[in-house]
Amino acid sequence: MHFDLTDEQKALREMLAQFFHERLGGARAIEAVRETALDRGLAAEIGGLELSGIMVPAALGGSGLDLLSLAVVAETTGRYCVPAPIVASALAAWLVASWGTAAQRDRWLAGLMSGEIAAAFALQEAAGWLPESWTLQGDRIDGSKRNVEWAGDAGLLVVGLGGGTLALVDAAAEEVSVAPVDSLDRSRPMGEVTFRHAVADPLPLAATAPLIDAMLVLYAADAIGAASAIQALAVDYARERRQFGQLIGAFQALQHQLADMSVEIEPARPLVWYAAHAWDSGRADARRTAALVKAHAGDIAVAVARGAIEAHGGIGYTWEYPAHLFLKRTMHDRAAMGGVSFHRERAAALAGW
Repeated sequence: MHFDLTDEQKALREMLAQFFHERLGGARAIEAVRETALDRGLAAEIGGLELSGIMVPAALGGSGLDLLSLAVVAETTGRYCVPAPIVASALAAWLVASWGTAAQRDRWLAGLMSGEIAAAFALQEAAGWLPESWTLQGDRIDGSKRNVEWAGDAGLLVVGLGGGTLALVDAAAEEVSVAPVDSLDRSRPMGEVTFRHAVADPLPLAATAPLIDAMLVLYAADAIGAASAIQALAVDYARERRQFGQLIGAFQALQHQLADMSVEIEPARPLVWYAAHAWDSGRADARRTAALVKAHAGDIAVAVARGAIEAHGGIGYTWEYPAHLFLKRTMHDRAAMGGVSFHRERAAALAGW
């Protein structure tokens, strides 16, 4: 049995790490999130990587890869705090390719795969994120959705409807409006989307559960990437910062603190991989594992990020130093699609406890 990424997935991770390090490493990440709109130049460069088609079957022009490969992408985008809707557009392309009608594929798929069209998921309402909370009805929808990542830059909205179904909505339609929302994580700007009798093109009900589980796994992967990045910053800082005439990395208490971060992060990464593998393989525990990994990764990622901020002292809280970006990223990942307690309770219910 294979308990590691494939050589191709490792090569993908290394290629993306090099690409994003050159464009977003260090202080460049701070500059990239100063604006709350999508950097079209960066988006065009990312489009050239053809990541949006990563889960689209080869017969439709995609890479024909799996959720585990997209989780590798998500972890890397978290690690570099990438301010672009890469994962959302890739998921939307998979959704349209796998569950859409021929007409829906003709309208949306090529643009999603090329990066010309960005996608956003409009799911949350006042009562929650998941299908049992959705209330919008019909093929002409009225109402609003909260906390939609990249709502202002999306060309396609995937909207949750009452009864647990999904629908595709043209974000450029006159019946759709977006109001910016002041959010903690500036690398993923959000908006409130209002629909006034907007045309909703439905997808099969069977598409909803796989999408939700995939999103949970990918938020977990992003959180692990962000936590790994801020831990690395803390380690580097401990090797350079001097206090009382010696490097702070020589202080045993700080050594223990940094080691504890690794103890939390390293086992969580293969748990993300297993959750993605379970989704890909259609295992019986796939839904429960997706809920568990979303809860666990979000929980430990925020704890690691907070510990890393403490290890930096006062500089960790300043805008000019990038540590705060990763703390905010992990906090966003923990809250999105439901918090830690919610998904632990879901996991228990899915296990029949």
